[in-house]
Amino acid sequence: MTRLALLAWACGLPLAAAAAPAALSTPEAARLARGEQVYARCAACHAIEGNRTGPQHCGLFGRRAGTAPGFDGYSGAMRASGIVWDARTLDLFLKDPPATVPGTAMGYAGVKDDGDRAALIAWLRHATRPGAACTPR
Repeated sequence: MTRLALLAWACGLPLAAAAAPAALSTPEAARLARGEQVYARCAACHAIEGNRTGPQHCGLFGRRAGTAPGFDGYSGAMRASGIVWDARTLDLFLKDPPATVPGTAMGYAGVKDDGDRAALIAWLRHATRPGAACTPR
């Protein structure tokens, strides 16, 4: 564990902010930390590395909705949506999943705060980027 990560852990700060590459600005590191905190709400059903009640997020960007490897819990509406996940489509869906994909199996009402949604999307992009510890199963 790096000194920064150890200090963050000792102070109760999110490790993602401490583990963020040094090249990130302090505001960007703070945004990623906020996104990780928002993602904690998603963790009841989702994980980056593997499927749970909901599909894995590894490989999310550029993937067609309803096609996570090994996940068979999609609604017909999600599989037929034609959505390809990028920052814009995630923003629309995460704001109001039932309105974006009527008939979705995702029961979560959405991330209503614009700043929280933007931070979550930034963190997802960072956590699932090429070279991150993210391997689709």
